[in-house]
Amino acid sequence: MLVTEERVNILNVADELSMMILQSDVVEEYYQRLYKLRNDEKAIRLIKKFVKQKEKYEEVHRFGKYHPDYFKVIKETRELKRQVDLLESVYEFKKAENALQSLLDEISVLIGHAVSPHIKVPTGNPYFESSSGCGGCSGNHGCSS
Repeated sequence: MLVTEERVNILNVADELSMMILQSDVVEEYYQRLYKLRNDEKAIRLIKKFVKQKEKYEEVHRFGKYHPDYFKVIKETRELKRQVDLLESVYEFKKAENALQSLLDEISVLIGHAVSPHIKVPTGNPYFESSSGCGGCSGNHGCSS
């Protein structure tokens, strides 16, 4: 690959964009929520308990409903997951994480469509995938372009 002035300029602009993203309010909020989550003793305790419960769930799930504790473990896992999800620090972190993911998805779509409106950008978000007019990568519409 030859290093051209154009490629160097593109890399410089990419560096500037990444710095703008890292200095954004969305990223700052994400890191604040991550810090609070990592310092929430109750959340840490419940998450560790959930990880252990998840191991039981996977063991029981291998055998399905034929395992003697299948329904009990499934119920306990769901209840524990709900407890974790209802913790404020977990909820706020997930909210900040989703906001950051949305920002990155929007930027990816803008960059992709700046190159060509036919670029398919896998965002994992149906809103962005269908906004291109063709249903995105997972639209199964058989793009004609």
